[in-house]
Amino acid sequence: MAGGDDLKLLGMWSSPYVLRVQLALSLKGLTYECVEEDLKNKSELLLKSNPVHKKVPVLLHNGRPVCESSVIVQYIDEAFAATGPSLLPADPYERAVARFWAAYIDDKLLAAWTKASMGKTEEEMAEGKKLSDVAVETLEGALKGKPFFGGDSVGYLDVMLGGLLGWVRAAEELQGIKHFDPAKTPLLAAWAERFGALDAVQAVTPDVNRLVEFGKVMKARLAAAAAGAGN
Repeated sequence: MAGGDDLKLLGMWSSPYVLRVQLALSLKGLTYECVEEDLKNKSELLLKSNPVHKKVPVLLHNGRPVCESSVIVQYIDEAFAATGPSLLPADPYERAVARFWAAYIDDKLLAAWTKASMGKTEEEMAEGKKLSDVAVETLEGALKGKPFFGGDSVGYLDVMLGGLLGWVRAAEELQGIKHFDPAKTPLLAAWAERFGALDAVQAVTPDVNRLVEFGKVMKARLAAAAAGAGN
């Protein structure tokens, strides 16, 4: 990292969006300070740094805030282009394709997963599961013929999807849902193993058992809130 660069990440350990930023920083070999936020009692620094959404992650680079995980990952790649591997492709068309699929992950895949796990009715959850299957199969097609979405090496899209891997694994234990089923999407299943085995990834990925316990607590809180809501 260039002399004088100060990096501070405002985040929360269980957030897949924060993990995306941690993955990018780790893959780049950048040193940073991680500040854990209490989202029930947000710090003044977070509220000042992200006054629009008031959410994590926020990356402070020499005191200047950058918000939203997809924007931050791209910023890291551009601001530290001379450090570590490039995440975004050099070719403008390939960069556009990577950004398209990243948007697909957030707009389609994540929305379907949320509906499948947190739907208000059994019918809504079943619909979410159907949409999830379609989204995952579509994403499988974007991986054909290469070990990583970035090609022979990890790229932007690997980071964007890789941030979700901890919760993908936790969902299998919490809900019995296998999002990347080797029988249905063997390329994604193999990719998940390959990506998760990288040293830079293992260095920042949260413990799955801890995520499972956290998920159980959150599920209990949601159930209690629903029971107490009344008519």
